Amino acid sequence: MMRVAVLLGGISAEREVSLSSGRQCAAALEKAGFAVTRIEVGEDPGALIAALREAKPDVVFNALHGRFGEDGCVQGILDWLGIPYTHSGVRASSVAMNKAAAKAAFAAAGLPVVPHKVVDAAELEREDPLPLPYVIKPVEEGSSVGVHILKAGDNRRAEIARNWRFGAIMAEPYVAGRELTVAVMGDRALEVTEISAEAGEFYDYESKYADGGSRHVLPAPIHPDVRAQAMAVAVAAHLALGCRGVSRADFRYDDTAGEPGRLVLLEVNTQPGMTQTSLVPEQAAHNGIAFPDLCRWIVEQARHDGVQRHAA
Repeated sequence: MMRVAVLLGGISAEREVSLSSGRQCAAALEKAGFAVTRIEVGEDPGALIAALREAKPDVVFNALHGRFGEDGCVQGILDWLGIPYTHSGVRASSVAMNKAAAKAAFAAAGLPVVPHKVVDAAELEREDPLPLPYVIKPVEEGSSVGVHILKAGDNRRAEIARNWRFGAIMAEPYVAGRELTVAVMGDRALEVTEISAEAGEFYDYESKYADGGSRHVLPAPIHPDVRAQAMAVAVAAHLALGCRGVSRADFRYDDTAGEPGRLVLLEVNTQPGMTQTSLVPEQAAHNGIAFPDLCRWIVEQARHDGVQRHAA
């Protein structure tokens, strides 16, 4: 029986999300016939290495989110240990996690992105980095942590800047319209989901994870040409970053002047949420892929990018 170690928890702002993803993936993998060890990751990388050496897994299922779990750090440890792992490798993970680097890759591939400016908290406190309205977000966080929309008459900018704790800040023009997302499984886009935030102005952390915080419309009620474009762009973005396994591309769709409207690629998540009600499993189910089968497929794609080890 194949042994799978599921990494969950971590030390990022998305720890609770990862714990939920990891627990549900572990249960699904057991249902799919794997021998599963759950490894809760904390602040000590030495403890993680010791736990992996004790478990001796054939594959690691990486259910970590955010910094140190999604940005290439854990992937580097697993490459060094020579253990195959799920989702993307070091390069794709690190580039995708850095929104400025990812957008450079998307722009080079000819994908639809908006211009941006990277500033620090002191610059944001002094003045608006872009004409209003604009969005600010951490360059290296996920799950919409630290995202704010600043519009005309908004006086929160200086206060946000003084309380900022996420490092570099990306400012982008605000794109009106709707939130869309597309899961990619290997080289196949699954579907387009529209996300309506019920608990806030946009699909923020609260909307993502609070009960009743958002509503998913699958498939999205959009023009067929835009659906085809979104699915093609999601696959192209996955390939531009060098992702493997599963990823999820997030979009804004400005249809305020009618359809078909303007589609803008925001980012690619290399470690998307993996609870049974998360967006990727939801799109997989829409395509007839049950959650245990999705988790099995992800494990089957696992590999590592380190030096191959040879027995002495």
